[in-house]
Amino acid sequence: MNEITFRPVRTDDDLALLDQALRALSADLGDAHLAGPDLLGKALFSDCPSAHALLALDGDRLCGAALFSPTFSTVRGAAGVYVSDLWVDPVIRGLGLGRRLLAAVGARAAKLWAADWLTLAVYDHSTASRRFYDRLGFVPQTGATVMKLGPDGLQRLMKDAG
Repeated sequence: MNEITFRPVRTDDDLALLDQALRALSADLGDAHLAGPDLLGKALFSDCPSAHALLALDGDRLCGAALFSPTFSTVRGAAGVYVSDLWVDPVIRGLGLGRRLLAAVGARAAKLWAADWLTLAVYDHSTASRRFYDRLGFVPQTGATVMKLGPDGLQRLMKDAG
């Protein structure tokens, strides 16, 4: 695993590898996978990208991937990075690639938008992932509830606002 390189998703071939990794992650978690290559391409390759991605490769072999986005906190007074998806090939899990991939995400986000903190969410049922993040020093956020407004609700909100 010492030959692994990290590179940003920049081409259609890279996009296909990212989609492959995210489909595997969705299957692992029992999630739907609605963001195929077209939607991922729009997110990654627009004039103002809503997401960024890194691939972890051993030669041409896909070993891992991360999808991440900028965030900003007035409480922290700094930009950060939100990792929405992190996947490591099950064959090489436990060998340190997840840690290296998160470090590469942090370095990329620091370079692109001066991020100096990282956040992510982990499913309650994903106990192995939780143990991994605990070992890295992540701590659960307390005193806040993550709230989401889906597409229909956002459309109503925007319509109501005029």
